[in-house]
Amino acid sequence: MKRAIALVDCNNFYVSCERLFRPDLEGKPVVILSNNDGCVVSRSQEVKDLGIAMAAPWFKLKDIAKKHGIIALSSNYTLYADLSSRVMQLLAQFSPCREVYSIDECFLELTGMSALSRLGQQIRKTVRQCVGIPVCVGIAQSKTLAKLANHAAKKQPRFDGVCNFNELAEHELDALLEKIGACEVWGAGRRTAARLQEMGIHSVLDLQRAPAKRIRAEFGVVLERTVAELNGTACLELEEITPPRSQIICSRSFGATVIHLSDLEQAVIAYTSRAAEKLRRSHSLAGCVQVYILASPHQAPQYQPAITLPLACPGDDTRLLCAAALAGLRKIYRCGHAYKKAGVVLSGIIASIDRQQTLFDEAPAQSAALMATLDQINRRMGSGTLRFLGEGIQKSWAMKRDNVSQRYTTELGELAIAKA
Repeated sequence: MKRAIALVDCNNFYVSCERLFRPDLEGKPVVILSNNDGCVVSRSQEVKDLGIAMAAPWFKLKDIAKKHGIIALSSNYTLYADLSSRVMQLLAQFSPCREVYSIDECFLELTGMSALSRLGQQIRKTVRQCVGIPVCVGIAQSKTLAKLANHAAKKQPRFDGVCNFNELAEHELDALLEKIGACEVWGAGRRTAARLQEMGIHSVLDLQRAPAKRIRAEFGVVLERTVAELNGTACLELEEITPPRSQIICSRSFGATVIHLSDLEQAVIAYTSRAAEKLRRSHSLAGCVQVYILASPHQAPQYQPAITLPLACPGDDTRLLCAAALAGLRKIYRCGHAYKKAGVVLSGIIASIDRQQTLFDEAPAQSAALMATLDQINRRMGSGTLRFLGEGIQKSWAMKRDNVSQRYTTELGELAIAKA
């Protein structure tokens, strides 16, 4: 019996999320922009057909956007995360073993199941009907091959969105892999692909047939395992349990340069609060807080300091973490610089159940109850409903998001309105 691993990947995910609530965007060229409306992070097929690359700076695309009527929207991560959660929960009904690989990708273990191509179509139909997001499905003996099968499912209409390598004859699969460049292999990258080309390895089929010892000698054990995966040997198993994070990072570029310490303090409190929410959501505690600030790269002399402060006891209380972050910020802040970015990093992370009690614990039960109440209100009423006053009201430093859509699925005041 062949191993069967499926990769379910949402098509143009951010764009698809926006189109779900704005049908008028269907068939039109749409791009989603990164923080501060800087670069393209998602493209509709119409935009891809125009030759616009991922991560292209938006300011360089203004002329071509005007010429072709490209619609640019700011990133709405609250909406995308909620729809992603709905898709992933839905996929769990098709297999007891799954790995949520990213916000728009999920591996499923399908070994032993019958009529896999039909099952793939059922997955596509179910996700489309229940969530409204289009997906493609790739099925193969390993995760690396499943990625390539998904690539073929998207690029070749004859597969109708589902490509099952396990059902293809050997000569058919070889012909397919010969047409796919080695740069499309999961983890290969442009630099590796360039070196492979120098060795005469241009296609996936070339890499599949390359001597394993030579690949290991030139690139190391990681690419050797990739070659094994291309030959049907599963070296990468599904990670059903997400490994604990070693760090939690929250950072943003400012919408406008920041000069005053008070504005930096507001930003640092806001970022620490977001990081603390993620920490508690994973039932973890942080032992260290790092804060860093970056002055404008166009200003001389350059100033990009950072400082790490260990905590007396690991914790997840936002008040404790903010106090440490502010203490660090005040040590590294210097007047006379125009700051463009700030960030907070929580590290030394351990599971909450592994925390050792000390004689200096200050009412841990009250702290836990307060933080639980804070998180519960923000989950129910929307992120940021209840926040610390130190974040400020008028945020001149806030991220630029001129064309952000509504949070249709998580905010009662932003529900979609159906017009007759």
